[in-house]
Amino acid sequence: MSVRTASVSAARSEGELWSRARRGDGDSFAVATGRYRRELEVHAYRMLGSAEDAEDIVQETFLRAWRKRETFRGQATLRAWLYGIATNASLDLLERRSRRLLPHLVSAPIDPETLPEPSRDISWVRGEMTWLEPYPDRLLDEVVSGEDPPDEAIVARETVELAFLVAIQQLPPRQRAVLILRDVIGWSARETAAMLEMSVVASNSALQRAREMLRDYPPERRDEWHREHRPDPREQEVLMRYMDAWKRTDLNALAALLKEDAQLTMPPTPGWFFGRDAILRFYARYPFRVGASEHLHTPTRANRQPAHAVWRRVQPDAPPEPFGIEVLRIEDGLIAEIHYFLQPELIGRFAIAPPA
Repeated sequence: MSVRTASVSAARSEGELWSRARRGDGDSFAVATGRYRRELEVHAYRMLGSAEDAEDIVQETFLRAWRKRETFRGQATLRAWLYGIATNASLDLLERRSRRLLPHLVSAPIDPETLPEPSRDISWVRGEMTWLEPYPDRLLDEVVSGEDPPDEAIVARETVELAFLVAIQQLPPRQRAVLILRDVIGWSARETAAMLEMSVVASNSALQRAREMLRDYPPERRDEWHREHRPDPREQEVLMRYMDAWKRTDLNALAALLKEDAQLTMPPTPGWFFGRDAILRFYARYPFRVGASEHLHTPTRANRQPAHAVWRRVQPDAPPEPFGIEVLRIEDGLIAEIHYFLQPELIGRFAIAPPA
């Protein structure tokens, strides 16, 4: 360890670190702000619905914070100050970007029989819209495993599951920001209003309108939220049975796992399927008919939900290639939603090794 690094490490108090950072000490700035990196990324992810955009926002947040470092003198906590910068950076981006949803909120369900003839060429699935993306549990876990962790409620299942994220993406951006800061982060009306440069009355009004639109997302009582981050064994069992049905191309086994009103989306295609029968007909026509034996599966977690990475072995002797991520929502032991993200690039974020 260099003398310089040792000196920065010895500056344990945030106040001392920031005092050095304000004088232009980049190492102290990196230490002081770096401890909040992951939770700021999760915050930006909620705002934007994209893990990649969230990473960019964190970088922009730190850049803005560095440029304005002399203006921060402890009038709030450093965490709160950084949240303010990240929120406003997200709002700036949302002025230029369309909201990210999932296909079932954009178009009517399709009939599997109307799709092109089965083929290994899946170029037809590429739509022009940008969709909500999944977020790995391993990154959520980092938020509450570091030094001085925040309230675990900010990574509770109710605040990161896909159903909640889809719901808040339908809110106007500033209402979305108010709802997240008040109901997820747990800030007061005065703190939220000051951050967003609005009156307390306007902040409360925005929160009320947002809550009316969302109703049950998340439950009002924070002490009712799931802070247990370990996988539910019952959900994991359903996931393993689902993966086994894939492996054996067993439609009967799949049928036994699906709710009657189950939904299947497949971003980036805008098409989606509603109902057990339609999903089974799609699987019979496509996944279980074309190249099913080429697909390999690795269990994982995303958005506090059971998920699995899908790989495809194109050549018998070649290593499998990333294919996509499937995220399941399970209700009462049955699959209510399957979100199959046909985006190979997502697997890298999950840091999953390919199956042997």
